[in-house]
Amino acid sequence: MALPSHIDDAERGIREQEPFTVSTYLDVAHWMSWAERPTSTPCPKPLPAIPRDEKRQSRPPRPISEQIIQTRPPRKRVVRRASRWIRFQLWFNTYRKFFVTVMSLNVTGICLAVFNVWQYPRRYTGAFVLGNLLVAILMRNELFGRFLYLLVNTLFAKWPPLKFRLGCTSILQHIGGIHSGCATSGFLWLIFKVASILIDHKNNHDSILVMGVITNVIVGISIASAFPWVRNTHHNVFERHHRFMGWLGLIATWIFVVLGDSYDLETHSWNPDGFHIIRQQDFWFAFGMTVFVLIPWFTIREVKVDIEIPSPKVAIIRFERGMQQGLLTRISRSSIMEYHAFGIISEGKHAKAHYLICGVQGDFTRSLVENPPRSLWTRQLKFAGVSNTSAIYKRGIRVCTGTGLGAALSTCLQSPDWYLIWIGSDQEKTFGPTISSLVHRNLGPERVTLWDSKKRGGRPDVMKLIREAYHSWNAEVVFITSNLIGNREMMEGCKEAGIPAFGTLWDF
Repeated sequence: MALPSHIDDAERGIREQEPFTVSTYLDVAHWMSWAERPTSTPCPKPLPAIPRDEKRQSRPPRPISEQIIQTRPPRKRVVRRASRWIRFQLWFNTYRKFFVTVMSLNVTGICLAVFNVWQYPRRYTGAFVLGNLLVAILMRNELFGRFLYLLVNTLFAKWPPLKFRLGCTSILQHIGGIHSGCATSGFLWLIFKVASILIDHKNNHDSILVMGVITNVIVGISIASAFPWVRNTHHNVFERHHRFMGWLGLIATWIFVVLGDSYDLETHSWNPDGFHIIRQQDFWFAFGMTVFVLIPWFTIREVKVDIEIPSPKVAIIRFERGMQQGLLTRISRSSIMEYHAFGIISEGKHAKAHYLICGVQGDFTRSLVENPPRSLWTRQLKFAGVSNTSAIYKRGIRVCTGTGLGAALSTCLQSPDWYLIWIGSDQEKTFGPTISSLVHRNLGPERVTLWDSKKRGGRPDVMKLIREAYHSWNAEVVFITSNLIGNREMMEGCKEAGIPAFGTLWDF
């Protein structure tokens, strides 16, 4: 899988640049730093000029002092990849299991309907279309997600068996698999419905068929824009098409539903009876879709912010009021366009402020550094991330690299049972005094490992740090926030070592 050229996710760090090899000519007598060279060392005399003919006739072998000496940095540590079985287990995660299960059930239903084995979906195809789309929207709704996390954190905090709690975290983290599976299945059911109308076109009105085709095209574009390679490499394209085509698809769906429920197939006439329409399943599925789409947008506010720019790589955004741990927020310069997600750093609900770490990785984050705004648009209804389930574990390890600290720090600030491992380059200078003071003021040396790759000459053996911290801290789980390569390395290492771990999720 190729590394995305644009990474704009709260759960990823900054990839470090690799050192390169330099070739140079050095004199052995002067192969030392200028600081170490004695002041009495005479400068080498220039060599006498040799006629060109003599050069061609006889050239003595060059002394060792003039031979090329390769100055190389320390050899990069080679990371051994895990076995294929371990990599397959990580690839076929709960997200893909959800997706495959949902798709299998729906494709089976479509096949049974096509071959007239199951008559119900042929009569009520609209219910299968809208039912799937409703569940897809529900799985990505902030309010419903917060309810699920609250339910799990309240009912299953610390007392159930560890495997059960790990299963709860895995389900909540990968619930997007149901979203993708139901959205794709709803699209397939919609194709089946339009194909059925086309086959039985003599009994249906032309406007219903046209509206069905239009709805198919719009929903198809919305789904295609959410493919991982589009979302990761062309984030703005994903934002605009997935959102606006989704809204347009919802409007087209309403028209399609009302037209279909208002046309009498027996009399071939229109029956615009409102009571008849609201008694249909299609109406209530479409109504539920509309409600869950609109809920988050009623919470949008423009709020004042203070922006600290400790370095050209990072902007630290300060908002009023504290937050619970494990939450993420979306921010934008406008009320509708291009919302970007970042992890929230806060010392608790009663704190005066919360912070976002925005690493410069794209146009939006670069504009925060080059042209800091005084206010930003945000949704007051925040959504929960995997760290929110830290409350159900007795003790844990939170590993992050670079700007991934934004999604990790609150868990360690608000719970003394969590240990932080933060790997970065020149952290105090890059992230500034605000973030550094939060770390040093709240986390004692007994529960934090800060690895400065610039001062220590490179990245550490991350798995060695994780194993030592996991066993000495008596942890139950490890949460990882890193870039694609770092996440893969740590997840494979933890799987091999038998350490329960949850990493950054790139949707299927």
